Amino acid sequence: MSHQVEFPTPTLVSVNGIELEVFEAGQENIGHPIVLCHGWPEHAFSWRYQVPALAAAGYHVIVPNQRGYGNSTCPEEVTAYDIEQLSGDLVALLDHYGYQDAIFVGHDWGANVIWGLTLLHPGRVKKIINLALPYQARTEKPWITFMEEFLGGDHYFVHFNRQPGVADAVLDENKYRFLRNIFRKNVPPAPPEPGMMMINLAKSETPLGAPLMHDDELAIFVSAFETTGFTSSINWYRNLDRNWHILANVNPIIQQPALMIYGDRDMIPKSENLTEFVPRVDVVSLNCGHWIQQEMPEETNRAILNWLGGQAAT
Repeated sequence: MSHQVEFPTPTLVSVNGIELEVFEAGQENIGHPIVLCHGWPEHAFSWRYQVPALAAAGYHVIVPNQRGYGNSTCPEEVTAYDIEQLSGDLVALLDHYGYQDAIFVGHDWGANVIWGLTLLHPGRVKKIINLALPYQARTEKPWITFMEEFLGGDHYFVHFNRQPGVADAVLDENKYRFLRNIFRKNVPPAPPEPGMMMINLAKSETPLGAPLMHDDELAIFVSAFETTGFTSSINWYRNLDRNWHILANVNPIIQQPALMIYGDRDMIPKSENLTEFVPRVDVVSLNCGHWIQQEMPEETNRAILNWLGGQAAT
């Protein structure tokens, strides 16, 4: 018996020199675009619970598999995944549909891309709704150097950059096990050996926490990474220092209205200075782990629609 939520049929859209696999709903709601951006190691299907609710509320819902994921183009060059390219894809996607701006919703790495998109292309972002990852203020030193000093060389952000190919190979060899183990509800705030967490998750026979999704849903994620492997998505991490330089001379203040949704049991800490950089932000916290919109879909939808006013015209 299938437990899959019905999800739109994708189309391939040519943007910014590549093709994006795009899932679309609520096409009749032309003029009220909302773009949903997934995180790592995810897929547009991560938004399966939000798409019908947003379409029913009057939005034209646009959900890309971002570059390096699913059936979207996976360039080989590491620098093809910097914030200029990732945000450029979203700008070109708006151009494709004829929109000047849109509401953008992001989770995890998708949230990071939307923060960067808003800094680089503020005129293209109407409102921001980000989950899990708050605005990351620019540090004095490049981000990976900064994290290496504070978190050590085994932290997975640092490991991905300093030992290219090592984690990729382990995850590629253990796709099903890794994804089964990482997609759990209410993940502990501090898992054992957090530095090598990703490699440990790929090798662990015994996952922690309750499953996030049914096996037939998990199979969609596994199938996608069988196609792409993990290198293209890990290359997003390998551009953090490059992004630090790209954003050097950009005004760091986000002027758009924003909603930040946290999971209280997430490992990612809540921002202590969010309003300094995002002065028009509202904050909601839900009693869940990292995979907020999949762990608590109804509560997430309610928070989003309440904040938007429940109508596309607001």
